[in-house]
Amino acid sequence: MRDRTIDAVRAVAIVGVVLGHWLVSAVVSDPGRVTDLHGESPLEYAPGLAPASWALQTLGLFFFAGGFAAVRRRSATGGTGRNRMRRLARPLLALAAVWVPAIVLLDAVGAPAPTRHVVVSLVTHPLWFLLVYLALTFAVPVLRPLVARAGGWTVLPAVALVAATDVTLFAGHSSWWQPVTVVAGWAVPYVLGMLCATNRLDRHGFALLGVGVVGGTVLVLGFGYPASAVGVPGQDFSNLDPPSLFTVALALAQIGLFLLVRPALARVLRRPAVAVPIEVLTASPVTIFLWHQSALLLVSFGGLLVGRPAGLLDAPDAGWPLARLRWLPVFALVLAALVTVFRQFESRRVGGADGGAGNDIVDRCR
Repeated sequence: MRDRTIDAVRAVAIVGVVLGHWLVSAVVSDPGRVTDLHGESPLEYAPGLAPASWALQTLGLFFFAGGFAAVRRRSATGGTGRNRMRRLARPLLALAAVWVPAIVLLDAVGAPAPTRHVVVSLVTHPLWFLLVYLALTFAVPVLRPLVARAGGWTVLPAVALVAATDVTLFAGHSSWWQPVTVVAGWAVPYVLGMLCATNRLDRHGFALLGVGVVGGTVLVLGFGYPASAVGVPGQDFSNLDPPSLFTVALALAQIGLFLLVRPALARVLRRPAVAVPIEVLTASPVTIFLWHQSALLLVSFGGLLVGRPAGLLDAPDAGWPLARLRWLPVFALVLAALVTVFRQFESRRVGGADGGAGNDIVDRCR
């Protein structure tokens, strides 16, 4: 039977990423020239909102569910990274087929450079996640024997590399291994997902939650890490680019909390009223992930017809977050329309793993 609790993790991760981007990605129109757009963050104006980012930065849960699925899927079907790459190609090509001509058109009609920049940035930013996910998928044949022998100790080299990168960045230096750190940082929750799939993590919920909460608190209060789980323009240090020790601690806390509530969650998920929305959210995860910022852009472009609507094209000052909430249903409706059109490009195949579930961020198996 399928593991619906992992489906729920994916659903929470999808909602967290989408809402997080919609709430921190402010597309601001210049009052003197409304078509001149640039990006800002409400966290620049209201740093007190940083704790909200702890709930909305759910990429650790994505990678945790991915590691779980990698073990279950490979055990059941012998799936490979190349298969995963092929299944990603079609939705990526569909995105490119729409936005490459659109960006060329913006250039042809003389759209301001900042406008073109914000469009390219929002459309392409989610792609880094897919690259890291594929890298970890290809690494599964190496990770599986390591995890089988060393268990949770497998993550220690990755944590050490993240710590070394943090030290160099706090000292004001960049490091040649920073791209490797991006993979290493997200390998931590990925490996924990692999352990969970082999039933070697079930009793460690309290430990993971405790280490995550205490570790994150010490890093922020004792070592000066930013409190925001996402990057804030103007800050010298970002917890997300590359993932820092605080990001690792946040992932541990989220995974620990999931393990603690998992038995109760399994009972709740037997109810169709709860299970059906999760089925809908996890039916086309790649399509949702690739197109959610496009929905924000399309609504923002529509807002230009009426000036600078509050919460949409104005500066994200103190009153902006509440005004932004009114636009979330509009973003969701546009995203639903985009998913309806483009989900056909997201490959599906029959048969499955994932404890019978067989769907992950890049693979929906029924």
